[in-house]
Amino acid sequence: MTSAATPTRAPVGATPSVRRRLALQRPRPVLVRLYAAVFSELGLLGAPARRRGARFVARSLPAIAAVGLGALVPLRVFEAPLFGWPQISAMAVLAVALGAVVWRRVARTAAGDAATYREQLELGSVFVVAAYVLAQSAAAGHGESAFQAVVYLVMAFLVAFLAPGVGAALVGLAVALELLVWAAHGARGWELPDAIVHSGFVTVFAVLYWGVLAAQVAASRRDERIAIDRRMKEIDQLARSYRLTVAAPDDAQDRDERDRRWLEGAVIEIEAAVGGALEVAEAALRCHTCALFWLSDDEKELVLRDCRSPSEAIAREPFPAGEGALGAAVRQGRAIRIHGEVKGATYYGDGMRPRALLAVPLLEPRGGFVRGVVVVDRLEAVPFCDDDERLLARLAAEILRAIDAERLIKDVKQGRAETDRFYRSIERLNRTQKPADVFDALFEVAREMVPVDFAAIVLREENDETRVRVVRVFGGEHGKGALEGHAFTVDSGLVGSAIRMDMILPVAAPDPAKTPVFGDVSLKGLTSLKILPLRVGERPVGALVLGAERRNAYAPEPVRQLNVVAMHAAQSLERAHLFDKTERLATTDGLTGLVNHRTFQERLDGHLAQAQRYGKKMSLILCDIDHFKSVNDTYGHPVGDQVLRGVAKTLGKDARTTDVVARYGGEEFAIVMPETDTGGAMVIAERIRERIGKLVFETEQGPLRVTMSLGVATFPEDGTKKAELVERADGCLYHAKRHGRNQSVSAASLRAPRRAAG
Repeated sequence: MTSAATPTRAPVGATPSVRRRLALQRPRPVLVRLYAAVFSELGLLGAPARRRGARFVARSLPAIAAVGLGALVPLRVFEAPLFGWPQISAMAVLAVALGAVVWRRVARTAAGDAATYREQLELGSVFVVAAYVLAQSAAAGHGESAFQAVVYLVMAFLVAFLAPGVGAALVGLAVALELLVWAAHGARGWELPDAIVHSGFVTVFAVLYWGVLAAQVAASRRDERIAIDRRMKEIDQLARSYRLTVAAPDDAQDRDERDRRWLEGAVIEIEAAVGGALEVAEAALRCHTCALFWLSDDEKELVLRDCRSPSEAIAREPFPAGEGALGAAVRQGRAIRIHGEVKGATYYGDGMRPRALLAVPLLEPRGGFVRGVVVVDRLEAVPFCDDDERLLARLAAEILRAIDAERLIKDVKQGRAETDRFYRSIERLNRTQKPADVFDALFEVAREMVPVDFAAIVLREENDETRVRVVRVFGGEHGKGALEGHAFTVDSGLVGSAIRMDMILPVAAPDPAKTPVFGDVSLKGLTSLKILPLRVGERPVGALVLGAERRNAYAPEPVRQLNVVAMHAAQSLERAHLFDKTERLATTDGLTGLVNHRTFQERLDGHLAQAQRYGKKMSLILCDIDHFKSVNDTYGHPVGDQVLRGVAKTLGKDARTTDVVARYGGEEFAIVMPETDTGGAMVIAERIRERIGKLVFETEQGPLRVTMSLGVATFPEDGTKKAELVERADGCLYHAKRHGRNQSVSAASLRAPRRAAG
């Protein structure tokens, strides 16, 4: 055999392109070679075309067979003597088609491809047509076929293993065949009920089987979920018993999925160590029962953890720890050996009395506390010796050593994880640039490190160091609406004391519901509280307040880490405030507090682009204080600055929140008004002009009044580009100044006289 006949297999992990190239090197199927040879002999096609045609026919064979033979079913071609040539031919064709589908599926499965809907539909169609051919061949024109039930069984099988959509399509195919058979037989009215009954049975079998299968799958998943939950609860209880975790309320939830996996792994390792120790004891001491009983947290009960025994009567439920030989080992903290008729074997539920018993307590190396008991017994009257006791004591010590080792590993892992989380928290805070980002980052960091049901950030007032304000609250159920924005003095409440004394409070554990926390405001529903000052250098600037519904939620070590995080958060807040201040200085005018000229140009570009994109109106107002040079010359520049600030304040009040009010330069101001036409802009302009005219500035020379001229241009009527709009508004402004000042002029009003003159 030549090497070309050896199939080339794709390596594990090969890409689809590699698999396709290797597939071209595989031997072609028999059918493909046969079709290619036929086409070649006939000389109908070239070599590449013949190969493509052969592959197409091979791929299409199942569909052709299903359609062709399915079309013969309504014609009742197969109603002939059983195993006649029509049936044999049809079954042969269907077998070949089924083989083609199966071969293709095996090849695609080897390549790692899932079954497509087309493949499933072809496979199902072949089965359905084969079932009808078989059923029709047994009918032979004598009414109900003996093989009609095969159709129902095939349909149930297909619905169970194929996709739901494919199963529904196959049910439709079967129903169509039933109705076509009835129609091709003359569509007699008295035969219609039989066709309907057959169609109904096909549908009912499919639906019922699918429903039963779905119910079984759902039940299996439910049982699996229940088993997993039961195992997780057992692991949690074992973790508490082995002191791998601190006992917590039943409703307490793990805050870190990684901790849960550590506990699970530690419990599994301890169980393996316990099982190995018991197997050694069973083999070395030739005992009947070898078991480990663990002492409950309240030290009142013993609970079976693992055992090796042929007896089914070992107590699976907890029993009192002070009874029998096991109780003596717990009370005395030493090994107990008994032989003869042992009456103290309380761990047997059927009252069995072994003839020899040895119980060794599990003593903690530090403090000598009893954690459990390892017991072995014999049914023969062969007492345990000193060597047996030393061996069992050594195994008990190994069990405790395994528990301590897992506890130590867990503590090391947890400490490393907390350290990593601590440094990540510092990095996250250092990346923040805005106060709101600092608040959010600090809350998230606190929630990762300690239980948090309530949190708040309190900062000193900028203009009054003796007052503080709640700037952000997390946990709405504890009074967020009432607390956010609440201000109080540093001389009141726990928060004020923590800021004033620069220390973590409270030292003890007060009741937050009865203790004033924020001034005279208390917190309800919390049993744990911790206040950490936020300091910049040596100066406290605020506090982080944390609360939890669980008692004793804040251990010393996490609080120390949080205190360091709080200091970094205060530094981040200081940087954020400086960033905001720098940003304000870069975008606002120092004298008036309005947007400066550079920022005005950027905002005008943005609003103009939006107006062009969405087809909206936009107006621009340019305004100038009349005779402002004479104000400076007569009253001095300080009074001129006072006038500029007063005018800027009025502009800011009368403009809308969506408008951009800017100092354009000198005594000139500008207002960008999005989604505003000329009429709306003129209303605002007139309101501003009237308000400016009513302003009175007190000076050493007496009261001073000023007026203002305004020019209005609107997009797109007065210009579609920024330069055009500014030029039109500036032209309207100078028209107002040349024609008497103290007036508002729009570009539309200047166009009207020209149109009238024309």
